[in-house]
Amino acid sequence: MPLSRPLAFAFLAGLCLAAMPARAAPVDLALVLAVDVSGSVDAEEYELQHEGIARAFETSQLVDAIRGGRNGAIDVLVMEWSDRDKQVVTVDWTRVSDRASAERFATAVRATRRSSNGLTAIGDALIAAEAALARVPDTPQRRVIDVSGDGMANIGPPPQQIRDRLAAQGVTINGLAILKTEPWLDSYYDQYVVGGPGGFLMEVEDFPSFIAAMQQKLLNEVMTARPIRRAASSGRSLDQMQ
Repeated sequence: MPLSRPLAFAFLAGLCLAAMPARAAPVDLALVLAVDVSGSVDAEEYELQHEGIARAFETSQLVDAIRGGRNGAIDVLVMEWSDRDKQVVTVDWTRVSDRASAERFATAVRATRRSSNGLTAIGDALIAAEAALARVPDTPQRRVIDVSGDGMANIGPPPQQIRDRLAAQGVTINGLAILKTEPWLDSYYDQYVVGGPGGFLMEVEDFPSFIAAMQQKLLNEVMTARPIRRAASSGRSLDQMQ
């Protein structure tokens, strides 16, 4: 039995709607966590970096901050970087909006294995982070690249050139400088890496301090607050820092 014209129109409209891609949902933040895995980072230090990220997403403070945003959600991605051709997404874009999704993200971070061990190409890391932001699945109000590392760039394009290009697009680049082997690294990150709207730097004296610093840094990024420059000393928890 042929469909009447109104029914046929409704049927075709339904097919068209079904074929349309789902509209991206708004999120408060798209965050690329760019983790240094160059040769100066040993196995224990590698684990501390990833444990710092995982633990941060298991804290009630960070989950509450995410839920308290206008859209109550963020998209987050982990990318490891070292040499010019070694930038690897180890945990792809993940929407975090509550404790369950935050814990799933933390579990995914802990399940990853080191992707490389090379030179220190910060400029190429920023280029790879830019590419990741170009394919974020949702519509973010802010875009942030969080670069953690323990050394200056020694290969690849100058980081400041890529930083300036990203900043002109409204992307924020924050830094977490680990001063264990290069005590002057905070000045280098200040001048050549950090930039964009509200960009800030935190520094730690050694890798054991990284966990507390990463927790505080993520909390500030989600809440868009500008933190004090120097991170907590080794062994202090996020609860103790507030």
